[in-house]
Amino acid sequence: LAKYPEIKTLMGPDPHLKWIVSGMVFMQFLACYLVKDLSWKWIFFWAYAFGGCINHSLTLAIHDISHNVAFGNKQAKWNRWFAVFANLPIGIPYSASFKKYHIDHHRYLGGDSLDVDIPTDFEGWFFCTPLRKLLWLFLQPLFYSLRPLYVNPKAITRMEIFNALVQFSIDLIIYYLWGLKPIIYLIAGTILCMGLHPISGHFIAEHYMFLKGYETYSYYGPLNWLTFNVGYHMEHHDFPSIPGCRLPMVKKIAAEYYDNLPHHQSWIRVLWDFVFDDSIGPYSRIKRLCKLAKES
Repeated sequence: LAKYPEIKTLMGPDPHLKWIVSGMVFMQFLACYLVKDLSWKWIFFWAYAFGGCINHSLTLAIHDISHNVAFGNKQAKWNRWFAVFANLPIGIPYSASFKKYHIDHHRYLGGDSLDVDIPTDFEGWFFCTPLRKLLWLFLQPLFYSLRPLYVNPKAITRMEIFNALVQFSIDLIIYYLWGLKPIIYLIAGTILCMGLHPISGHFIAEHYMFLKGYETYSYYGPLNWLTFNVGYHMEHHDFPSIPGCRLPMVKKIAAEYYDNLPHHQSWIRVLWDFVFDDSIGPYSRIKRLCKLAKES
């Protein structure tokens, strides 16, 4: 910032985010109507090939919204409620809990018992062969949802209760209107596309130590178009208040700070290497003991 103060002008809300997210939400509601009479094999096909991609993208929109980039820091409640709206096609309440833990991920990156993004010792010990690591990738949504309850349990907030009430109300309305298949389409898409799917490569690419001494990596490939530029991850951790749409400008302005750092070329290659490279696995994370963890 001292060298490039113009980066400060990139901070602040993204005026287009609310419209893009709203379009995606209503696209999924339309899809719910369209799939209601399909056979089960096509329900799961479209959940994986289309709906899940939209839902995974919405989880990354929620990631952006958790940094108040939809309406700005002065409208924090608007951001929280808009995240609940973005959550609707995902099928299960997620946004309020994500917000609660994601701040810790930024504040205590790699912090033992604080950053719940880090796999547990059991995960690192058990999922150590190619077949087991493949299973771990498939089960990633399960571990991401249950790990916080074991590693760093927190009291349920009022926003989480509202998130659940709104989500399950919409699920019931969809079920009443169009039956069970649209509900399965939404939830199956979420689970499948946050598991073994090309887009899910970002989970591994962001902080798994492929090169010793480097714990955060960016990816500058085309899948950023579907993921709100979450691939610009070094830039995001440097400037979390800058919305994803402007992170490429950070790299362009301060190119000498990023161009020579290791980065990934392909999320699919990341998943392949994770499974078949014996030196990489759930243990391949920097873990540090933070002062707050010592005190607790």
